[in-house]
Amino acid sequence: MNSSILSRIDEIAPRIRGIANAIGNRPELGNEEFFAFETLTEALESFGFRIERHTLGLPTAFVAELDSGKPGPTVAFLAEYDALPDIGHACGHHLICSMSVAAAAGLAAALDDFGGKIRVYGTPAEETKGAKVLMAEAGMFRDCSFALMAHPYYAYEKSGSSMAMDALRFEYRGRSAHAAANPEDGINALDAVIQLFNGINALRQQTKADARIHGVITNGGKAPNVIPDYACADFYVRAGTRAYTNELVEKVKRVAEGAALATGCSLTISNYEFSYDELRTNETLSDAFTAALVALGVPEASIQRGNDHGSLDLGNVSLQCPAAHPYVQVVDEKFALHTVEFRDAAMKDRAFQGMLLGAKALAAAAYDCASSPSKLQAIRDEFEQQASKK
Repeated sequence: MNSSILSRIDEIAPRIRGIANAIGNRPELGNEEFFAFETLTEALESFGFRIERHTLGLPTAFVAELDSGKPGPTVAFLAEYDALPDIGHACGHHLICSMSVAAAAGLAAALDDFGGKIRVYGTPAEETKGAKVLMAEAGMFRDCSFALMAHPYYAYEKSGSSMAMDALRFEYRGRSAHAAANPEDGINALDAVIQLFNGINALRQQTKADARIHGVITNGGKAPNVIPDYACADFYVRAGTRAYTNELVEKVKRVAEGAALATGCSLTISNYEFSYDELRTNETLSDAFTAALVALGVPEASIQRGNDHGSLDLGNVSLQCPAAHPYVQVVDEKFALHTVEFRDAAMKDRAFQGMLLGAKALAAAAYDCASSPSKLQAIRDEFEQQASKK
């Protein structure tokens, strides 16, 4: 393990703690993370990185790069910094972005050993319309040798998988009428939504085990004595692969069309959030992170097997370059993500210690891979093999 990397992270630790604390105390929703954007870009600039601000026209996106001027790999760290409505940084994104900034600054201390470039991608709005999706569509990760980030959690966990996901909105329009005086004149849009739910519930019997289809009614009418002329439901359709997700989406759309036909309503279907692809963990890269944790004193037996944690926009990145998304322990209680308990615990000193350990592991794993041509080749070979199977 490179001592200059660890020394550099120790040296900047007070500033990194300050960044995490400041962003944690000023939670901002996706694409509105203006304080976090300024805080992170100013810090990276002071660490010698060249900053591209407002990437792809997104007001709070950025790409920071440090170029050695020599040939070599391009190492990417990914930063997320959006908060959740009402409950703030209950997913620990203030720790994610600070961890990635610290890892990049630490790795910079050994950049001359392997040459190439270090990048930090500032990716807003992971919780809703993740910027990684747009960056992947623009091909911004294709020249990366690999991409790394780590997520705060109540345990250490290897990088696992995630589900591909489409966010579908179904809007039915019918005709209002008095529900008691002249119901025969009405076309009930809420009935269409109810049939949509019933049809999807029946569809679940014929889906693969990795499928998840779940939704809510966002508009079901205003008064019980008025037949609703408009009703709306939002659904997530998820599965283990993009191919099967696409197949499920078409089946769900046919169910929706059947409900419209049965009730006489018109139907509009749209995507209300970006579509996420499945995460394909690069195991060679993931193993390097696990080895770094162990070298930093984490007992290997305490690092859990990688699990599926829903959907995330890093999946789109992992289809363009080798990637890993491990979890690092920052709280000692078994608090679930997206809870006020996790949010509060993630602002304590214990969480900041875990964040800095995660930064050291990220930087050490990146150095281990970037400085080894054979490991870089193994990472690339595995990535291409995964791509050929999909």
